[in-house]
Amino acid sequence: MTTMLPGGRTLVGHQHDLRLVPAAITVWASGLLGLLWGSWAAAACGTVGVLLAIAMAWHTLAARARRAAARRLPAAGALLVCGILAVGPLTARLADAERDPLRVVAEEGADAVVRAAVAERPRPLRSAGYAAQPGGTRLVLVPVTIVGALAGEREVRSAGRALLIAPFDGWSRLLPGQQVTAAGSLAPPRPGELTVAVIYVRGPPRDVTVAPWWQRHAESIRSAMRSVCSVLSPEPAGLLPGLVVGDTSALPPRVEQEFLDSGMSHLTAVSGANVAIICGAVLLLARALRLGPRVSAIVAGVVLIGFVVVVGYEPSVLRAAVMGAVGLLALVLGRRGSAVPALAAAVCLLVLFDPAMATSMGFALSVVATAGLVLLAPRWADALGRRRMPAGLAEALAVPVAAFLVTAPIIAGMAGEVSLVSALANLLAAPVVAPVTVIGALAAALAIPWPAGAELLVQIAGPGVSWLVLVGREAAGVPGAVLAWPSGWWGGLIAAGIVVLLVLALRHRPARIALALALAALLVVLVPVQVVAPGWPPPGWAVVACDVGQGDGLVLATGEPGRAIVVDAGPEPGRLDKCLDQLDVDRVPLVVLSHLHADHVGGLSAVLDGRAVGAVALGAGRSPAWAWRQVAAETSARGVPLLELRTGDRLGWPELRLEVIGPHYVEAGRGDDEDGTGINNTSLVLRASTPAGRVLLTGDIELAAQGDLLNAGADLRAEILKVPHHGSRLVLPQFLSAVAPRVALVSVGADNAYGHPNGTTLRLLTGGGALVARTDTGGDTAVVTVEGGPAVVRRGSSRRACGRPVPTARSPGRRRQ
Repeated sequence: MTTMLPGGRTLVGHQHDLRLVPAAITVWASGLLGLLWGSWAAAACGTVGVLLAIAMAWHTLAARARRAAARRLPAAGALLVCGILAVGPLTARLADAERDPLRVVAEEGADAVVRAAVAERPRPLRSAGYAAQPGGTRLVLVPVTIVGALAGEREVRSAGRALLIAPFDGWSRLLPGQQVTAAGSLAPPRPGELTVAVIYVRGPPRDVTVAPWWQRHAESIRSAMRSVCSVLSPEPAGLLPGLVVGDTSALPPRVEQEFLDSGMSHLTAVSGANVAIICGAVLLLARALRLGPRVSAIVAGVVLIGFVVVVGYEPSVLRAAVMGAVGLLALVLGRRGSAVPALAAAVCLLVLFDPAMATSMGFALSVVATAGLVLLAPRWADALGRRRMPAGLAEALAVPVAAFLVTAPIIAGMAGEVSLVSALANLLAAPVVAPVTVIGALAAALAIPWPAGAELLVQIAGPGVSWLVLVGREAAGVPGAVLAWPSGWWGGLIAAGIVVLLVLALRHRPARIALALALAALLVVLVPVQVVAPGWPPPGWAVVACDVGQGDGLVLATGEPGRAIVVDAGPEPGRLDKCLDQLDVDRVPLVVLSHLHADHVGGLSAVLDGRAVGAVALGAGRSPAWAWRQVAAETSARGVPLLELRTGDRLGWPELRLEVIGPHYVEAGRGDDEDGTGINNTSLVLRASTPAGRVLLTGDIELAAQGDLLNAGADLRAEILKVPHHGSRLVLPQFLSAVAPRVALVSVGADNAYGHPNGTTLRLLTGGGALVARTDTGGDTAVVTVEGGPAVVRRGSSRRACGRPVPTARSPGRRRQ
């Protein structure tokens, strides 16, 4: 029996050939344990496989059963061969990596000059901006194979793998096969890797050789594909190359994060689905042209090789390519292929070829997802069909649920979180994935010889790509979309145990009834709370500190529905945009940027895109220059005027008054210091009058600016204080006493590297009677009016909470005297 899947994929019926599975498990376990515990563990695991193979063969021959012998002896033979290979070549490679001379030098932290061959395309490292450092990609990871090394005066003979962490400029354009010379500091690799050293590179690559012709041609195809995709809007234009050839260099960080949260990130990591779609389309075309099976398989094999070269040698790509090649070989030989032997053979070949794949998360997810689709999805689809569910709907439900359940333990253990919306999101995405992939592949093929035709195909695929962006965004925005989970082995084992118990329980009717009742009870409890009487945004909110990470992003209500003032925009667009959406803000009369540090202006595009913005205002500072140019460009492109606010300016709306009370100086050069203190001290300081009380918005002012405000005799009293500089230690006790806040809002990122908020600052605030509300622990935080005074409503941090926390209101008690 064969079950058809979206995109032309097939799931072969329930009688599976499992004879290669023990061999695959032995090889994978040998590689995994060898990397985690040492080469001795690989040898021990391989020895166990050899002994089991001998015992299996002996038992089969002693039984003298011809049928059993025909079935078991090939399995025993494969296990014996793989066990010997694990004991021999696999163990030897792991031992060589353990004893590599460069590993010893790396343990010392020495400087070195290395000659290396690039093994994979450089992978960008994206980071949020902070202070004077802009957000984006500043570094790349470059996997290399060492050719030679010089540490000081010592020549180090090494042929091991290393990971270069290098500047983006100059290094991002390297291609596999090129040789380069790099100078930098050595560091030991992480445990459980075949890498012998990590090198923090200083300067550009030197003595770069020419890349192989096929790599240069592949890069030309990727570049042309990015170019023709520019006819779409930025988000679909960045996503389509990722769907087709795994090129995510232009993918906006917001879309990338939303795909992670919604469990759709596998769509941009080329794997078995892409190979199945591409090869399936080629085979269908060959059948339409009436080509024979062997010719069709050869043509599909040539396309597969070209596809792998263009995409790159990622673990999931290689697994899918080897599995596809095994299936095509079976077609050439005139034998009906089976997915399970092909998958097992792919695991054996790839782990023996590259033991590092044994600990690769992408490889593990690819293998178990394929196994789930082959072994579980057809059975579940049949079971649903027997309950009179239409075949197409049954298969569409079984596939994403099976993939979600088998991959959830790995994701939980390695990432420390589980996407609860993954199955539904992938179900909604599935109908367009195959058409978009095929059309995108055709566009990539035509991008160089016929760009106009490729652009037409891209525009045809555009609505499907936009649909995927929409699905990812809406799924990621579901309350509790991401469930925090214990990371590590225990977290993965707990998740696996829950999945096994759930699957076993659902085989029995009483368990299914109990689960249905439990889900109904949850709906009865949660729907009235979250839908009928939603907890967010709280009624009558006056100010909201959005959880934008390590930065500031505040929203002030104007008293008019849908209209609000935004003060600072955080380091990146995604979180602020989500916060504004949840507050139903679609009109922003004024955006105030307190100063031009990256963690206050990086998310400005989130406010400007899709909303009516009256103006963007800032102070007299124009440093850092890159940030000023970025703000000017973003506002000019959207026709939004730029205003300059000065001390003493006043602005008003129905239920909001703003007054600029600082800074009291802007001295030449003080905004250009290296540590950012001068720029921080030029922050605009605003006093807002709201129904919940006065709000003092302080930007990142430090000691000098706080002292200037005190010396100027400014009226600093406010019920609500936006604590300066994310709660840093640079705060004057006299300043806090002058403000005397009842509520202190600390906008700060979780687990940040700056020590914010400072413990002393928090003790000063609580000692003065203030209720401290932090965005890193409470998520989006609103201030409302309760009994004539301010009260705090916390939405809860989606990254740390199990599901969506019920917002709670808390009003500060009486101030200590």
